[in-house]
Amino acid sequence: MSKEKVVLAYSGGLDTTVIIPWLKENYDYDVIAVCIDVGQGDDWKSIKQRALDTGASACYVVDAREEYISEYIWPAVKANAVYEDRYLLGTSTARPLIGKILVEYARQEQAAAICHGATGKGNDQVRFELAIKAFAPDLKVIAAWRDPKWNMDSREAEIKYLEDRNIPVPMKKDQSYSRDLNIWHLSHEGLELEKTENEPNWKHMLQLTVTPEEAPDKAEYVQIDFEKGIPVAVNGKKMSALDIMLELNRIGGRNGVGLVDICENRCVGMKSRGVYETPGGAILYYAHEMLDHLCLDRDTYHYKQQVALRMAELIYDGKWFTVLMDSLRAFVDKAEETVTGWVKLKLYKGTIAGAGSHSPYSLYNESIASFTTGELYDHKDAQGFITLFGLPLKVRAMMEQAAGQGQAVTESASLKKRPTE
Repeated sequence: MSKEKVVLAYSGGLDTTVIIPWLKENYDYDVIAVCIDVGQGDDWKSIKQRALDTGASACYVVDAREEYISEYIWPAVKANAVYEDRYLLGTSTARPLIGKILVEYARQEQAAAICHGATGKGNDQVRFELAIKAFAPDLKVIAAWRDPKWNMDSREAEIKYLEDRNIPVPMKKDQSYSRDLNIWHLSHEGLELEKTENEPNWKHMLQLTVTPEEAPDKAEYVQIDFEKGIPVAVNGKKMSALDIMLELNRIGGRNGVGLVDICENRCVGMKSRGVYETPGGAILYYAHEMLDHLCLDRDTYHYKQQVALRMAELIYDGKWFTVLMDSLRAFVDKAEETVTGWVKLKLYKGTIAGAGSHSPYSLYNESIASFTTGELYDHKDAQGFITLFGLPLKVRAMMEQAAGQGQAVTESASLKKRPTE
């Protein structure tokens, strides 16, 4: 009788290298390792071989970079979704896709369970498992770090586990920080960041971005073209989604833009300090917002700000595959139908500034906006508008004067005595 199968989210790092033999020993499963490339830049050929050598029955590598950008990053950019004013949702946007792909392989392999190596303190366990629940509520989920059969509580314990079984310990580059890398960003946690009093050790930490001090002394200009809110070209050259991200990461990285140091609220209830490098993403968010300013009317833009806040919370909490998320995305798609044009930005030593924008759907009208009186706007028209717009204020003030109390009375305490000399 054939064994049941488990699909493992496999990265080739220490945790998942340990999990393969651990699953076989504790659950007697055939382990199907699935590596999902969302821009980590890893050597997937050697990682696949490591999975097989460690005991996996099969290992699949999925290049999901274009899918990740087009179907997850672009919707976040279109919405201007930012978590707690700073975080551009780098890890958060990738996890739902990874969870969905794990389900796809579980169905193809007729697996009984899906396993991941996310810890019991982080957001990723929530994101993975909500995606799995959305598509496969019938599948068992094994979260190794929360499993009662998991008796390792440190990196050293995991290394000993492998050494006791004569399994090579994966040699990786400096892992002193806890990091997550994809095509959108690189996150850093741990070490000096665990004390909020400490300044980040920027030179030791950064990998995608130079510090602003190390950026060139000359500003660099970059132009982004959008169609319906989606980036389509950089500096006049049409590109694929992947090439746009690669190019903007290079441009932003050498100019020191996109660095964020934030103490954020995790969805599991604790605060966590992290540093994020999002060089290309910072450029895109800035440019897209400028085009929104040009193309969206006041009511739509202001409502979209509320939508962006809620979308950011949903994405951060792993609720991508929900009816509310679908509904908010539908609003954004409709609002962005005329967000087409180009934006030019000036990058200089960690800063981004607007350097011009244009759209055939621009709602900016020079004749109306100019201080010179034009045909479309007569200054005198403002009088009637202000009379009606301020009517509630005037009626309330009249009531206060009649009642003899309130801010509108002659001797109101709200009015200060000002010097007359």
